[in-house]
Amino acid sequence: MQHPDPSPPSPARSLLSAAAVRDRAARMLELGLAGRLQHFDVDLDRLGPAAEALVETIRAEYPTLDVPPHARWRHFAAGGLDRWATLDEAMPWRGAAERARAAFDLVIVSVLLDAGAGSDWHYEEGRTGEIWSRSEGLAIASFDMFIGGSFSGDPFDALRADAGTLALVDAGEIARGFQVRLDNPLVGLAGRAELLNRLGRAVTAAPDVFARTDEPRPGGLFDHLAAQAGGDSIAAPLILQAVLLHLGSVWPSRTSLDGLPLGDTWPYPPFGEGPDGLVPFHKLSQWLSYSLIEPLEAAGIAVTDLDGLTGLPEYRNGGLLLDTGVLRLRNPADAELAHEVGSALVVEWRALTVALLDLLATQVRSRLGLEARSFPLAKVLEGGTWATGRRLAREARPDGRPPIQVASDGTVF
Repeated sequence: MQHPDPSPPSPARSLLSAAAVRDRAARMLELGLAGRLQHFDVDLDRLGPAAEALVETIRAEYPTLDVPPHARWRHFAAGGLDRWATLDEAMPWRGAAERARAAFDLVIVSVLLDAGAGSDWHYEEGRTGEIWSRSEGLAIASFDMFIGGSFSGDPFDALRADAGTLALVDAGEIARGFQVRLDNPLVGLAGRAELLNRLGRAVTAAPDVFARTDEPRPGGLFDHLAAQAGGDSIAAPLILQAVLLHLGSVWPSRTSLDGLPLGDTWPYPPFGEGPDGLVPFHKLSQWLSYSLIEPLEAAGIAVTDLDGLTGLPEYRNGGLLLDTGVLRLRNPADAELAHEVGSALVVEWRALTVALLDLLATQVRSRLGLEARSFPLAKVLEGGTWATGRRLAREARPDGRPPIQVASDGTVF
């Protein structure tokens, strides 16, 4: 079983958790239901129709209700071709741990490169000739860079990401790997390269976590988590805790507390000052934590308490709530502007998204006749919210853009 962290939580460390994300989101929803938010009204009567839209999507895509969990691995299987499974079957792995380290390397790098691509970028896949955009394109482009050895420091082992190599990746290398040109621009290119550089430095700085059995590499986090699990099981919130504590320095230091960088955490003055006035989301860290579950389980480590993580506060899930009328902008003109990630409007939107996804999940399970144990939030996200958000965006707007535009630097959205 996993070994809990014995140290008492400081105000800063308490914010580095999914529980803190859920708590602040619930507070935001309370304000919304009381009509006390600056930018949004909340209409819970629209949750039923929104849940019906999710059920429609789930039944269409997964008639047997055998929905996989939300994770980066789904994007590696875009178009019905499971690229990782094909590679996995062909590799003479020397054991489950070696396979898991490679899988961790791949998915950690890929998630860090997964912030919104913008509506004008695409990637042409050599193996299929298919053209991919948005999350699928970013996943496949990063997969191709990984298997091509772009992140490896070992000329005899392409399937790894080494700290020293990551620390030196520049925007030009990302641009070449992602086929960026003047007529194929990628949002936040420099920010993506800087995230990989920060990843390399963070991994190098913590050899006790990332270099237990090998040279420093992100995949070393597998060995750290396996040790915590005792080879048996680990709770999903502890995966997130490890990601936030040991990879926290990867994120730009927008807000710090007690000497700890808080990453995707933002001030919201109506909540007060100090720690009480901060709203954490940890979107990419939670997305990464969801994506580490399958490699752990493939290595024989069960992951429990999946619903200890939250729904992801990103523009597809948040867009779903606006396009179904659960949320309404108080000022419709705000839909025509680009908003900074730390603006009160975006903080409200993201926190409401987290809280309302929990309520939607309950309604979806009720309509499907399933319990949380067999249909956790990770399956609701994969089967319904993200895909439905994308579908409704395409129906509402010709270019499929979300209903609110966020000025992204490639490190949050």
